[in-house]
Amino acid sequence: MITPKFLHEGSRVALLAPSGPLPEGRLDEAVAAVEKYGLKPVVYPSCKQTHGYFAGMDQQRAADFNAAYADKSIEGILCARGGYGAQRLYKLIDWKTVFANPKPLFGYSDITFFHLILGCYADTVSYHTPMPSTEWYKGLDEYTDQYLKLALFGGKWGELPNCDKEKRVTVVGGKAQGKLIGGNLSLVSSAVGTPFAPVAKDCIMFLEDIGEAPYRLDGMLNHMVQAGSFDGCRGIILGYYTDCKGKDGSLSIPQVFEEVLAPLNIPILSGVTCGHDLPTLSLPLGMDCALDADKKTITILQ
Repeated sequence: MITPKFLHEGSRVALLAPSGPLPEGRLDEAVAAVEKYGLKPVVYPSCKQTHGYFAGMDQQRAADFNAAYADKSIEGILCARGGYGAQRLYKLIDWKTVFANPKPLFGYSDITFFHLILGCYADTVSYHTPMPSTEWYKGLDEYTDQYLKLALFGGKWGELPNCDKEKRVTVVGGKAQGKLIGGNLSLVSSAVGTPFAPVAKDCIMFLEDIGEAPYRLDGMLNHMVQAGSFDGCRGIILGYYTDCKGKDGSLSIPQVFEEVLAPLNIPILSGVTCGHDLPTLSLPLGMDCALDADKKTITILQ
């Protein structure tokens, strides 16, 4: 596994938008938030463009991504926000250059597309973190800030505790160890059957989502189960499922996990504070992880 060099004070970092456009007036706030961490953001054109629900045309967003990896002076890639559109860039990205120039990449949600490719196909660590134009600009709580700094600047990860907001729940007991992969469930599920499908063998898969009704989560997870996406998976970690509410009579989220995932008979832990909400962990996707679903612990092994 390749762990790109961590950032340091004064690092030049690319600030780009490979998916959705930044909200109007948000760029300056995002830049200021990045600078507060002692970094020097280099703003790419996609941060200033809008094409429907994209941050500019596919060609522009891909060009920014390619240029950031090709530029030897850029030490890290900060995705300004998620949204939708990263998957459309698959054939436009210069993957040879990306793989040959490993750099830490930060983001979540739609950025899961890049995490899957880097972790499953380039054997490179990337970081599931909050993003400058969606969370950083508002100022981060102590818990979120602590783990974001670990992702940015390095340090000892060790055991990852929950904050007080969420309680972990053992769905299936047991212990597991493997490479940590995953991200947003909608993105992971939609990658099934594509060249960038998740490869779960010998891995622990993290999944979270937002704004999906329980029947939609049921469908995505069931699709992955039937497609064999969990074949060889050693364990599952379930994060925030923010605003994932059903109508009266709907199954609950825990029921979906119990009925669809529990039959896999691998350790599964839900209620982990990570995803589309704050406070949130940052996760080093690609690093080895130990899961003890009985003791409800997650430990990053370095």
